[in-house]
Amino acid sequence: MTTKPIILISNDDGYQADGITKLAAIARNFGDVVIVAPAHQQSGKSSAITGGIPLKLTKISEEEGLVVYSCDGTPADCVKLAFYTLFKEKHPDLLLSGINHGSNASVNAVYSGTIGAAMEGCINHVSSIAFSSTQMEKVLDIEKAVPYISHIIKQTLESPLPKGTMLNVNFPYEEIKKATVCREADARWSEEYLPLADDPHSYTLAGYFDNREPDSKDTDMWALSHETLSIVPIKVDKTDYEFMNQLKDIYGK
Repeated sequence: MTTKPIILISNDDGYQADGITKLAAIARNFGDVVIVAPAHQQSGKSSAITGGIPLKLTKISEEEGLVVYSCDGTPADCVKLAFYTLFKEKHPDLLLSGINHGSNASVNAVYSGTIGAAMEGCINHVSSIAFSSTQMEKVLDIEKAVPYISHIIKQTLESPLPKGTMLNVNFPYEEIKKATVCREADARWSEEYLPLADDPHSYTLAGYFDNREPDSKDTDMWALSHETLSIVPIKVDKTDYEFMNQLKDIYGK
């Protein structure tokens, strides 16, 4: 029985993605790593889970300090299945998701399978962190981010996150001057669909990102555009407590 922390890692780009390989290499400095990640690309799946279709968990490789599994489901499926099969008796000490190929800042967190995997750990009261790079290339350059990622992992192992709260960490890849704790920017995807040339009744998604507060310096989008790593705490509980109190005045307690 190992005395090292056990770190579960998942993602939405697939178990073979460069981002998860590099995150696992960093995490192995702090504990034994178990990867359970999608067999194929699962971006944009958020917290979707699979029902009515059997899921297969396949061991890909095993070496000292690292075991890799693939799952033919969504990122949330991967974590749920890992908890049910591999960690039924004892939960991992930490769950990491990523490193995603592409930013998950602002509203992207709503759609992200990377966030969905981390949120599943958070639901199970395991400290969970999602890491994403603004770089979208197949091979990620994370050299400048490694000290920050290492510090965040170390700090979270030493001081676990509050139950129900996870961290959404995004970083630029060209330069990182500092890290900052901030909030999500108010933004949206303008979801313009393009009809197919040979079938005007079929469409492909072709929207653009609209940051509705580009001058707000306390947001993750501002941070990323100013060579800063952003750390945003996210809660499982989506209750709007302030408005809830107003509703009580209307509908009663």
